[in-house]
Amino acid sequence: MVDAQSDSTSPEPFWRVLSLEEMSREQWESLCDGCARCCLNKLEYEDTGEIEWTEIACRLLDDETCRCTDYDNRHERVPDCVALTPKAARELRWLPPTCAYRLVGEGHDLYWWHPLVSGDPDSVHLAGISVRGRTLSERDVPVSLFDDHVVAWPAEDPFATTGSE
Repeated sequence: MVDAQSDSTSPEPFWRVLSLEEMSREQWESLCDGCARCCLNKLEYEDTGEIEWTEIACRLLDDETCRCTDYDNRHERVPDCVALTPKAARELRWLPPTCAYRLVGEGHDLYWWHPLVSGDPDSVHLAGISVRGRTLSERDVPVSLFDDHVVAWPAEDPFATTGSE
C-alpha cells in the first residue's frame, strides 16, 4: 500500500495537500481506485457532443480484477486508450464522477470506499463502484452493435449528496 501521507511531517493525506501536478508517480498511480469505469467504451455523438457509456470494456480489461492486462503497453496495443494527465483529469467530460483523479482535480476528497481511505483494495468492489461482473469484452461485440449496449450506471455517483454541500 502507498504511504497516504504527502511527507513525514504532514498529518494530511497527500491527495488533500498536493495538486495533481505535484504528486509523485507512485502517488499518482495510487489514486486509481481500480473501478475500471474509464475502461468502458463510450459513444460520443458528433452533432450534440453527448457522451453515452456502454457496458463494453476494452479488450485488455480483466473483468474480475478490474485491471489492465497489459498496462505498460496499453497505448501501443489500444491506440485510442487515453493517457490520463492532470490536465486531462480536469477536462475529460467522460471521467466518472467517482473517479479519484477527477475528484481531486476538482478539489474534492476521496470517498470512504477508495482503497487509500479504506485500506482495502476490495472496498471499491464491495461498494458497487467497479465494473466487476458487469461488462462484455469489445472482442465479443461488433462496433456496429455498441449502441445496443448503452448503460447509465458508469456515469452515476451512487453516493452523491443532494442539495448543497
